[in-house]
Amino acid sequence: MKVINDIKYIYVKYNFLIQQLISRDFKVKYKRSVLGVLWSLLYPLLMMGVLAIVFSNVFKFSTPGVNYLVYLMTGLTLYNYFSEATNLAMSSVVANFSLINKVYIPKYVFPLSKCLFVGINFLFTLIPLYLVIIFTGTGINIWHLLLPFVFVCLFLFTIGVGFILSTIAVFMRDMFYIYGILISILTYMTPIMYDINMISTKFQIILKLNPLYHYITFARTIILYGKCPSIFQFLICLITSLVAFLIGVTVFKKSQDKFIYYI
Repeated sequence: MKVINDIKYIYVKYNFLIQQLISRDFKVKYKRSVLGVLWSLLYPLLMMGVLAIVFSNVFKFSTPGVNYLVYLMTGLTLYNYFSEATNLAMSSVVANFSLINKVYIPKYVFPLSKCLFVGINFLFTLIPLYLVIIFTGTGINIWHLLLPFVFVCLFLFTIGVGFILSTIAVFMRDMFYIYGILISILTYMTPIMYDINMISTKFQIILKLNPLYHYITFARTIILYGKCPSIFQFLICLITSLVAFLIGVTVFKKSQDKFIYYI
């Protein structure tokens, strides 16, 4: 499709600019930070520890047959990428209005660079995830080689949502506040801290409409149960990611020429 070719062309031609934007984000995020990039390793571990104490001891949540820490950490790792990347992508165009107003830059690069930047941090968070996997005795199996598939699907889905959010944010700045509420609701609508089997069947159907549920379940099937995901799991992850990506790119492309009027 033409929109996909446009993205490829922009990425190749403006590869240096994208690298500079990512480099700038790293410098800004870790400026004057003592631990620097180590926070990418410590944050998920600290968050896992807090949530594990609260939900396993206070609310008595459990995951029969599997280690709860690994269950929790797997969900957190994937969900945190989506949450942080979409938040940054949403404000990426608005935050660079001064640059857009001076020189011609394909506006695709701003949401894309944010998703790539958070994606690099995501790779760092895989280190504490695997440390938890190893130290809890969960073990590593051959099916871990399939995990990059779901990571790519999550990446495409996130980019698509990021394009949509960044478009809406240009025309309606209220989106920054609205999305804060939506992402909080989504946190509890995604089975990160709890087992979906704990709730009623009717409500499970609603939760399974959330693509993030399928990406996290795909990863847990491999990590926790040591099994190859089913054909349905492969298809649902691939289809939802491609649909979200194509919708996001299409919406962004049709709207980007109007951005200049809302500076």
